[in-house]
Amino acid sequence: MKRRSEEITGSKDTAKWVERTAARTMLRAVRFTDEDFDKPIIALAVPYTNGTPCNDHVRVLGDLVQQAIEDAGGKAIVFGTPVVSDGISMGTEAMKYSLVSREVIADSIELMTEGYRVDAVITLSGCDKTIPGALMPIARNNLAGLTLYGGSILPGEYQGKVLNIVSAFEAIGAHCAGKIDAEELHAVECHACPGAGSCAGMYTANTMASAIEAMGMSLPGAASNLAVDTGNEISAEKREDCTRAANAVMALLQSGLKARDIMTRQAFENALTVAWALGGSTNAVLHLLALAHEANVELTLADIEQVTARVPLLGNFKPFGQYVMNDLHNIGGLPMVMKTLLDAGFLHGDCLTVTGQTLAENLAEAPIRPPDQDVFYHPDQPYAPAHQHIRVLHGNLAAEGCVLKISGKELTRFVGPARVFDREEDALMAILAGKIHAGDVLVIRYEGPKGGPGMREMLSPSSALMGAGLGKDVALVTDGRFSGGTHGIMIGHVAPEAQIGGALAVVREGDSIEIDLDRSELNLKLDDSEIAKRLAQWQPPKARYSRGVLAKYAKLVSSAARGAVTS
Repeated sequence: MKRRSEEITGSKDTAKWVERTAARTMLRAVRFTDEDFDKPIIALAVPYTNGTPCNDHVRVLGDLVQQAIEDAGGKAIVFGTPVVSDGISMGTEAMKYSLVSREVIADSIELMTEGYRVDAVITLSGCDKTIPGALMPIARNNLAGLTLYGGSILPGEYQGKVLNIVSAFEAIGAHCAGKIDAEELHAVECHACPGAGSCAGMYTANTMASAIEAMGMSLPGAASNLAVDTGNEISAEKREDCTRAANAVMALLQSGLKARDIMTRQAFENALTVAWALGGSTNAVLHLLALAHEANVELTLADIEQVTARVPLLGNFKPFGQYVMNDLHNIGGLPMVMKTLLDAGFLHGDCLTVTGQTLAENLAEAPIRPPDQDVFYHPDQPYAPAHQHIRVLHGNLAAEGCVLKISGKELTRFVGPARVFDREEDALMAILAGKIHAGDVLVIRYEGPKGGPGMREMLSPSSALMGAGLGKDVALVTDGRFSGGTHGIMIGHVAPEAQIGGALAVVREGDSIEIDLDRSELNLKLDDSEIAKRLAQWQPPKARYSRGVLAKYAKLVSSAARGAVTS
């Protein structure tokens, strides 16, 4: 299929001449010259908003990449995408639009790349859903292109303590539990986010940026290069990333290398390995399933469990550990991480990448892991053994599967009475009011992809549990999902979800729920006949939205076990 630059320069067919003349006439009005019509047209997706620090600098990055494209001999067509800030929408109805925005971002980029028939594409990203959303359309339509992460924020600081966005959420729980006063809560709020860039810990943004670099669809080192310097100006490394991205996309056009040449099953295994080794977000499960769907790569929850079962936890990063992306950047960044894993036999080194070289070739000159540090551990002496980070569970409460994040905790079994809530807000109020106690299993349902709709993140209740000192003593089970900033005993993505008649829908207050890691199961401790009887009497609640984007999403979205995709 010919792209736009071929169509407007290469044919003398009458219809093509009409199309070419119309296109050139329109483009002259937006400063294209005769010389520009012979250049490759590069789509440049710039998801800018001043509504979140994650993307506040992305407009500047867009200007830098646009100039670099033109310096490299291409011509850019620039456009924006939606950006929903998880941090700002958290705990409200607005969060229902967050995961939905991943699909809208992907569709928006497809509309522009196909509507303009561009030759290649560079997509920028910052906040969580812009990252997978920026890559999904490149895989979907097998384009020549790459994605460039805007980079992590610098950590905040207050009274000698390193802060980040999750510090603020946990401070709310601590304040409600009487552990800190209002003055300290306000101080944490004021100091947690000092400037532009995505959340600093190994939360969803840094997890997905790292996974995509390991997959080969972004430039070496770009995931750990910081957004800005201490003066809140674009960092020197990120400026260089902009130039490298433009040169790389032009080289991809010359070589004919496209997304699905890179996004192979082995590339996805590399992405999973790096995400698990770093101690990344459970959202990586959802987004990598979605990306595999777009790339036409077979990947299931069972596959993810099998691939990651051998991966030790090596990263000592927040939310469960001590450090943030800035600390990793200072000891060699993601190239050091990947070289360590490659040398230990955990990565497929022969996978192609957007540089045109293999992963192993990219890492030939990568930094060696420094010995005297505890930011990133060696596989021979890990932070925690294999199979002790994110686990995939099944059982009668999750026939299609669910995910548990334990991040190195010594947990084999947890049994407790169900405390049942049909909305996140109700569960949060119960926690803040001191009504949830050690040993409880907090159930939050009807928050799945269809039920929410939109599969909200449960950062507010999970952070409130941590702030109240219940993180090790209360389990949270939901058909919603979790922020990368969540830690504790947290089970999400329960599928089938309650809205479509999953067993979660018929859990009653006081029912016994068991988490059994020896059998990798999540079970409601009832006979199958009792569960079947309850389900036969159950009626689905009325859809919460009857029109608009959430209603459309609820009709189209698949199970979380398939990545909650809509195509």
